Amino acid sequence: MTTTRIILFAKAPVAGRVKTRLIPALGADGAAALARRMLDHALNIAGEADVGSLELCASPAPTHPDWQNIPLPAGIETSDQGDGDLGVRMARAAQRGLASGQNVLLIGADCPALGVQHLRTAAAALKTDDAVLLPARDGGYLLLGLKTHAASLFEDMPWSTAQVAELTLARMTALGWRVTVLDALPDIDRPEDLIHLPAAYRVEPFVNAP
Repeated sequence: MTTTRIILFAKAPVAGRVKTRLIPALGADGAAALARRMLDHALNIAGEADVGSLELCASPAPTHPDWQNIPLPAGIETSDQGDGDLGVRMARAAQRGLASGQNVLLIGADCPALGVQHLRTAAAALKTDDAVLLPARDGGYLLLGLKTHAASLFEDMPWSTAQVAELTLARMTALGWRVTVLDALPDIDRPEDLIHLPAAYRVEPFVNAP
């Protein structure tokens, strides 16, 4: 039976180098603390989903000192995102995961609303469908599930714009793929997104959501 490999893309939660668009609202330390909290959440749900293997695709490389004081779950695999734009890095990770004989779920670490059931539903959908897409409310996406590689999903994509999910779905349709599209969720990238943080996050001293 084919299992699913969850590949979590994440930056080291270091002040001044992560979630920089949130610094005006939270300060550098606050933005990094929130990034760390969201990274822990993503790691926890990915492990709890128990759909296959879990890989942290890290920036900078997992051997970099930025990761020294960041405890990771036992048994997790790690890799370096490497060079290139987001599309190049995601394509490389997806191809590596698919080459191992597993389906892949590519996720990020900026959505506290993403839960275990989303991951299990996506993994289950890949038993029959070619791909799964979970859009973000800002027009990007939070999860991309694949059972085969297609370069068109990653090349010449206007990353960090409101067209990403729509274009990705259009390219999947052009491939003739059967796709499951899950309900959109909010991600936390900008100060105006902080209102979407769960209550448990909003009571932290570093979060003063609107």
